[in-house]
Amino acid sequence: MFCEEVEFQETPIGQIPRTWEAVSLEDVILDIADGGTPSTKIKEYFNGDVPWVNIEDIKKDIYNTRRMLSDLGLKHSSAKLWNAGTVIFSFGASIGKVGIARVDLCTKQGIAGIVPRTDRISTEFLYYILLKNGEKIERIGRSMGSTIREVRPPKLKKLVVFPLPPVGEQKKIVEILSVVDLVIEKTDEVVAKTERLKKGLMQELLTKGIRHKEYKQTPIGKIPKAWDIVRLGDVARVNVGYVGPISEFYTDEDSGVPLLSTTNVTENGIRLEDMKYVTHEFHERNKKSQVAPGVVLIARHGVSGSASVVPEGLKKAQCLNVVIVRPNERIRSKFAEYLFNFRSNRERLLGWKSGSVQGVVNTKVLERFIIPVPPVDEQQRIMEILSTVDKKLDLEKREKSRLERSKRGLMDLLLTGKIRVKAD
Repeated sequence: MFCEEVEFQETPIGQIPRTWEAVSLEDVILDIADGGTPSTKIKEYFNGDVPWVNIEDIKKDIYNTRRMLSDLGLKHSSAKLWNAGTVIFSFGASIGKVGIARVDLCTKQGIAGIVPRTDRISTEFLYYILLKNGEKIERIGRSMGSTIREVRPPKLKKLVVFPLPPVGEQKKIVEILSVVDLVIEKTDEVVAKTERLKKGLMQELLTKGIRHKEYKQTPIGKIPKAWDIVRLGDVARVNVGYVGPISEFYTDEDSGVPLLSTTNVTENGIRLEDMKYVTHEFHERNKKSQVAPGVVLIARHGVSGSASVVPEGLKKAQCLNVVIVRPNERIRSKFAEYLFNFRSNRERLLGWKSGSVQGVVNTKVLERFIIPVPPVDEQQRIMEILSTVDKKLDLEKREKSRLERSKRGLMDLLLTGKIRVKAD
């Protein structure tokens, strides 16, 4: 499959194999154009039979979309109907998402249709080229200075410059990368299946418990008779972390204390990537915002209500604009995390949001928030069951990340000719 050759030639984009060409996107396409949106005030323009790609619809193979236009809506917008085989690329607010239309469809503005010259470049090869260049295009979009970050089609077709192998070699490269994509897709399916399992178990365990026969009706629904319902303030101390400007107190990792804010609090645990740090002096001055392992944090903004337990690895940390919940001996921290991430409890909590239009989780309301509390030994068993699923989910997500890293490495080698493949 692989061949050892390689004679290189010098080109404006660097050294590439002698049998390849250096081309721009405009050299290998027949058409590229933006999408459009008809007036949302006219309901007859929507819910028809024309798939209409929004950003959340873009994946490798696009067969259907969440929203549809009518023929009338298509006619009264700047959107164009693209044939199956068109490459779809987002260049607007979310730059760099790529897919292939597998049915005739149109796109929203900020999402381009790109028709390849298939005598020069295969549809799937163009997909991988755009995928590889997505981050570069996004960086250029961010650097353009406008509040609307985008790289419009006329600029895009000149900006994307890449080495192009003969069509036969393109097909072999696509075959290899498609195998990796298939493995990633299967891993995604396993992740989704495990996530569904976890949701089902949470529904069962956090409302019915383990092996109960008698239940009682409460203001929050039916729960086991042996469980209590309490206000959160009865089983935990609740306060909000530091609120206010903080950039002047930032420092580097070696001389600082980890700072946990809304972006770090997810229902899948504390997010440690891109962590910010504050000075020790700031940390010592703000004692109410200091947290240690076992404390539960709840996001106030963004995905409000997401809860995470501070992990053992963070011996101390400072908090910014998150709710801090310090459980007492009646409730385990991890059990409290599961309770707040359980969908029905989250919906009740979000229904009580107050403050700005975006909404803020109010600590006074949270203290009165009613939760079910099983005996501690049952909490422990529920935590063990759900933690087992969490560990499985974490392993699967790590495997997906490993595969995606491998794919990026392969793309870099294959799409630049550093590794050659034999065409049939």
